[in-house]
Amino acid sequence: MSTYAIELNELTKSFSIRQRAASGWWGGLRHMVAPMTEKVVAVDGVSFCIRPGERVAFIGPNGAGKSTTLKLLSGILRPDAGRARVAGYVPWEQRQLLAYRIGTVFGQRSQLWYHLPARDTFELLSYVYDRDRARHAERFDALVDAFRLHDLLDKPVRQLSLGERMRAEIVASLLHEPNILFLDEPTIGLDASAKAIVRDLLHEQSSSDGATLLLTSHDAGDIERVCERAIVIAHGRVLWDGSLKDLRRAYARTQKLTVWTECESLELDLPGVVVLERTPYCTQLELELGKASLGAVVERAQRAGGVRDLSVEDTALDDVIRAFYATSHAEAAT
Repeated sequence: MSTYAIELNELTKSFSIRQRAASGWWGGLRHMVAPMTEKVVAVDGVSFCIRPGERVAFIGPNGAGKSTTLKLLSGILRPDAGRARVAGYVPWEQRQLLAYRIGTVFGQRSQLWYHLPARDTFELLSYVYDRDRARHAERFDALVDAFRLHDLLDKPVRQLSLGERMRAEIVASLLHEPNILFLDEPTIGLDASAKAIVRDLLHEQSSSDGATLLLTSHDAGDIERVCERAIVIAHGRVLWDGSLKDLRRAYARTQKLTVWTECESLELDLPGVVVLERTPYCTQLELELGKASLGAVVERAQRAGGVRDLSVEDTALDDVIRAFYATSHAEAAT
């Protein structure tokens, strides 16, 4: 038996897209009789493995193949070639059995009955998944407590805010105690406060349940708060698979440093160091990694002005990912 929760080997999926008809009535008629199609490869030989309990970010631009991969892994789509196992099952061949082991949250699609209270959907799901009544009640109470849904259970879903609805959506996906959770843009459209709540809840619930998470998101905050590992994909191919720390270490270009000193004004003249802002007894610096080291800057600042305190701010993950893509495109061009 495989030691992996998710295992892909050279998975491939393409679609036939109808081309636009040529201009004029003759072009339109010909297109109706014999439409021209174009083959688009959405997933191009993707391979990776995820161990039980890992929380992995699946990163890529629009059209990279992220959602298609999730649909293949959940059994919604059948691949053209390649192999995959999720929780020990072949998704497109054993979809019904797999459904008991996975949960899915698609930020733009709801599994809640829009005109009914969330409580009714939760009750229905207990029968869909053949849940023992006592175990369902225990799980239901624990999730309602964790996601703070007590006051929302008897409201029609249409009356919930987007943030409230997403919390209910996640509870609906977790009720049957899945081993694996697929999350496709779970915080899309949420305000900053609601995003923070959903991120924290996902992290805490995964930690307590030991569930495996595969998360796609364009929001770096989701990725950093929930995940430790990143798989970066573009044009249907995996370009990076490693820890977020390694990704940042490899592609971060700058680092910000705020220094509070004994002297009123700190003067530094070091290669790769730029003063961003200077106020009395406080100086903000930007370090170009590779040209300036944090240790050298702190040592020089200590000699020049006596350091009272300092704070270090890493490069934003969005900037790291942009630098990664820029490097990948440059290497592909050569």
